[in-house]
Amino acid sequence: MDMVMKLGAESPVVIFTKSTCCISHSIETLIRGFGANPKVYELDKLVSNGEMEKALIELLGCKSTSVPAVFIGEEFVGGSNEIMSLNVRGKLKQLLLKANAIWI
Repeated sequence: MDMVMKLGAESPVVIFTKSTCCISHSIETLIRGFGANPKVYELDKLVSNGEMEKALIELLGCKSTSVPAVFIGEEFVGGSNEIMSLNVRGKLKQLLLKANAIWI
């Protein structure tokens, strides 16, 4: 889990995803739409993907890897449901501003 947390703190916005996940692509597009430039890790393309997936499962508290897994401002925010909820409530932009992922 240390590696996931370290990577999650590497950039103002970090998204763990899989290249075949359309929901992950939608969340990345949403975040980029605010002007942020997230660091994206595609688990199915990483050499250490097994270790990363185990750590994400532990972090998420579920039986299988749920992607996307989004970190904003060095904190784990959640998956697509949490990001969409923040966006609908008008709080995603505030979170991105606070993390210095966007400036306006």
